[in-house]
Amino acid sequence: MISADDRIDTIAATYRLLGDPTRLRVLLACLDGPIAVGDIATRTGASQPLVSHHLRLLRGARLVRGERRQRQVFYSTADAHIRDMLIDMLEHVAEPQ
Repeated sequence: MISADDRIDTIAATYRLLGDPTRLRVLLACLDGPIAVGDIATRTGASQPLVSHHLRLLRGARLVRGERRQRQVFYSTADAHIRDMLIDMLEHVAEPQ
């Protein structure tokens, strides 16, 4: 069983990971369903090696998952919790003050 302190540490590490604007853009690009690395790079304006690096970190934090289709890997948000959290944050930021 994971202790309360370990949970807090994991949540804090996740938010630190999402504190990088490029990494957050990469994760947001995965919201709409499976997307290839090259398409993420195009959508975010980042280089393919940089996108791959960020995806590796996001996978390690269980925020995205990859699905291999022949020679390409397609990425999407790991689950509904991650997707809902991101959508909620986008809606929160769009609310008038």
